Amino acid sequence: MDATARRRELRRNLAERRRALSPPERMMAAQGLRRSLEQLPEYLADNRVAGYWASDGELPLNLAIQPLAARGQQFLLPVIGPGKRLRFAPWQSGEEVQPNRYGIPEPVAPRELFEPFQLDLVFLPLLGFDRRGQRLGYGGGYYDRSFAFLKNQVRPTEPLLVGVGYAFQELPRIEAETWDVALDFIATERELIDCHATRQDSQSNP
Repeated sequence: MDATARRRELRRNLAERRRALSPPERMMAAQGLRRSLEQLPEYLADNRVAGYWASDGELPLNLAIQPLAARGQQFLLPVIGPGKRLRFAPWQSGEEVQPNRYGIPEPVAPRELFEPFQLDLVFLPLLGFDRRGQRLGYGGGYYDRSFAFLKNQVRPTEPLLVGVGYAFQELPRIEAETWDVALDFIATERELIDCHATRQDSQSNP
């Protein structure tokens, strides 16, 4: 089995395991995720916080989103733009959404759209991750294309990229592709992982 086929099989297995979670399990994970994110100062203070609309078993962000408005922070959802890149639209609970080409809800007639470089903090969905910040996505490359500009910058910087997933989605190691954009942190229902610290440790202890 070649590398592409292995990734495809891995994606399928992780997606099936995620879909098998019960609603109470998802709610408990959402509570744990919020506790993990509260360890991240940027979550408590950054102005523009982008996330995702959980679908296909993804870890829900609803409990993490709730406190943002009270703190004066703005929450945004991704909108598929030209060139298979993402832009981000402000969204509040109760506002209308409509499914995009993948069936994922997007804000309807957004009043404004922000480019990726205009964001402060981004929560990214994923199928798998390792502690060095490598992300196994869905194969479309939308996030890697949208945040490719970060590859030329000293990290961490803005926007801060935080992968969100269940603890069981952790993998021993994901081999990076040339187009992959590494994550700054991983937040699960159990912990907040500093990927920069892990990468430094792995470099000093090969």
